[in-house]
This record gives sequence, C-alpha cells and structure tokens, in this order.
Amino acid sequence: MGTQRVRSAPRWPTIGVLLIPVVVGGLGAPLAAQTTRVGPEKGTLVVVGGAMASDEIYRTFIELAGGPRARIVLIPTAGGDDEYDDSFTGLDAWREHGARNVTVLHTTDRTTADTEEFVEPLTTAQGVFFFGGRQFRLVDAYAGTRTEEKLREVLERGGVIGGTSAGASILGSFLVRGDTDTNAIIMGDHQEGFGYLRGVAIDQHVLRRNRHFDMLELLEVHPELLGIGLDEDTAIIVRGDHFDVIGNSYALIYDRRTTTGRDGTFYFLAPGDGYDMATRRATRPSRTSGPVPNIERRLWSN
Repeated sequence: MGTQRVRSAPRWPTIGVLLIPVVVGGLGAPLAAQTTRVGPEKGTLVVVGGAMASDEIYRTFIELAGGPRARIVLIPTAGGDDEYDDSFTGLDAWREHGARNVTVLHTTDRTTADTEEFVEPLTTAQGVFFFGGRQFRLVDAYAGTRTEEKLREVLERGGVIGGTSAGASILGSFLVRGDTDTNAIIMGDHQEGFGYLRGVAIDQHVLRRNRHFDMLELLEVHPELLGIGLDEDTAIIVRGDHFDVIGNSYALIYDRRTTTGRDGTFYFLAPGDGYDMATRRATRPSRTSGPVPNIERRLWSN
C-alpha cells in the first residue's frame, strides 16, 4: 500500500446568494447559462446514501452516462481489499441493471495512480462510480494524482460521477467521517474530499444508523458549510447548483441560516423534492412550484 497522505483541513469559503438566476425544473430540466457557486459547472453527480438497491438510482446513473453501452468505470478502492478485478461481486448489480461496458479501476499505490497507463480508462469514461467503504482510502490513493485530474475531466466532458456511502462523502469538499481509526468521528484526520460540491459536507446512512444529529457537531465548527445527509437507498441528482431527490427515503439539509419550526436545526427532503445549493432554498413539486413548508430564514439560536 502506498504512503498514507493526510490533507490538512482547508478554510471553507462562505457560500452566499447566487446573483445569476438559475432555471430550476424537474429531473432532466436544462439549466440556464450560469456560473455555478457550489456544484459542477458541467456534468452530473449522483450522490447515494449507501445500501444502494433502487432500480431508479441505477437506471438514472446509466442513462446519464449514455445508456447501457456507455463506458462506466467503477472504483471499489474504499472497500479496502488489496485487489479487485472483473470477478468483483459489486459488478453484478450494475450488469443486472443493464450496464454492458464496465471497467474496474483500483490501486492503493499513489505512484501507480499517477501513471498514464492506469488512468487510460478514465480518458474515455462517460461515467464513474465510487463504491462504499472508508473514504480516507480514496484520498490516500488518488488525491493529487493524475487519477484525480482525469476524474474531474469526466465531469468537464459532460459525464456523470457518483458514489455510495463513503463514495458519496468523497464528492464533497469537507470529508465527513474521514478518520483512519473509526468512521464514528465526523471530523477526523482526513478532512478534504474531492470537492465536486464546494462548501458542502455529505453524510450517509443517516437515518438507518441514527446519525442524523452528528452533522450538528461539524456545523458548530464550520458554520459556513452546507450539510447534506442522505439515508440509505436515496440519492440526489446534482446539475449545477440544483439537485433533485430520488430513491426510497430522505435527504436531510443542515443550514445554520435556516431554522425549522421553533428551534429545528435540520429538515427533510422527500423523493421528488428539489434544492438550490447556492440560494439554499428547497422546493416541493405541486401544480405550481412553491417552497417546502415550515422552513424559516432565521439563524439557529444558541
């Protein structure tokens, strides 16, 4: 295994109100020309809260990548095994859901991850997906290497990048549960993710594992961050600064500038709900688009 690389905690910028209007619609609606503040300027993210089983999530990712014949690269490195190959059982569900052109990419050696030979599958990939495990392993193997550079280029070509569980948290800028000793620590010794969502921390398995209060500890230290919690078998589909919720449970929003009810410090978005990460406003579909109820623009009380 390559030498462990620990990134120091960065200073996160405050995300203000977006000054350029965004066209927000249902899943698949185009975005107006804009400068994004939080999400990727090009491409799409599929961020899954773990225990991914939903046909809808698999189908959406495959369609975003270009369909069953799309070139999809699967990265299981967070799982911790020394080797993965085409017999890896994690491929079975992707094949069962119609993916016909999948490649496994894995190393724990940073020198290997920095070679042209290793990154070659990424140069033509239309989709990349990170499996779960321990998120620090993704940092140690790929952060700052040619692999990380080529991953970003997938988005720049208009492709899709996704991940489940640890593979979801790595997509944010602050790396939640990145500690090398235990995933019970929300602010560990690895605190910088790949940053496809800027100024965002992503937690997963939040309801299933009773983690839904843990993000509050992080926002006490970094109140400028937007916290997103995802329950199992639930995903957000991110285009620019907007995302839509799909799957079978809930996404949770943690925003120090938004209070729910009397003193609520987070709120729930159901499948079908949308959210603008730049303006930090949630919407719920109806005959006419309107705000999610019981959310007030008011700082948390101390």
